[in-house]
Amino acid sequence: MARRIPEDRLPQLLDAATRVFVEQGYRRTQMADVAAAMGVAKGTLYLYVESKEALFDLVCRYGDQPPKSASDVAFPVRSPKAGATLRYVRDELQRHQGVPALGAAVARKRPGDMADEIAAIVGELYDQLAANRRRIKLIDTSARDYPELAKLWFEGARGGLLELLAGYLKARIARGLIAPVPDVDATARLVLETIVFWAVHRHFDSRPEKVGEDVARATVVQFVVRALSSKETA
Repeated sequence: MARRIPEDRLPQLLDAATRVFVEQGYRRTQMADVAAAMGVAKGTLYLYVESKEALFDLVCRYGDQPPKSASDVAFPVRSPKAGATLRYVRDELQRHQGVPALGAAVARKRPGDMADEIAAIVGELYDQLAANRRRIKLIDTSARDYPELAKLWFEGARGGLLELLAGYLKARIARGLIAPVPDVDATARLVLETIVFWAVHRHFDSRPEKVGEDVARATVVQFVVRALSSKETA
């Protein structure tokens, strides 16, 4: 029979589990660590999740988009079947990896306004990464302990995005709309990592930057637009 828990307990569980997994990695994380982060006994934690595998799967599924009510989740959450978490993350990455503004720009030979085009691409990337920051950070910090999961992000989703972004830059440089750069692939990586830091990683720093989300987004967009719109030769 499914157990009922207080409505505020699921957000507390997701927050605590995310912090511990990010700080310690998947392998080093123990159920006792998460219980301590929540301020409950280890035995209490098992009323909510059956195992560490179940806890990690729960955060992957609901870390960024919690259900409207704790009653939508059956507690204790059972351990996932072998490969279930991996398949879920793969499906989610495929569902979110499209960047309409970037795809439209690649298909468009010449923009109406270069600054507007770059701003649309960077803004959309920022929003997508920010909306999935917990899952992205979990994958990033679990890379050594969960190589199959890391491969989906680093070689799959991120790799495909970098390839598309580099192709866009090459096309715009060839038309003289963006100044030449020493290396297009390095520039694409620099742009993406700048967005990822401000949309994702800074939220998990021990001393996070005291910058509001709207200001951070606007700053990143303006910075990249100005950098890429410059007509100065490299």
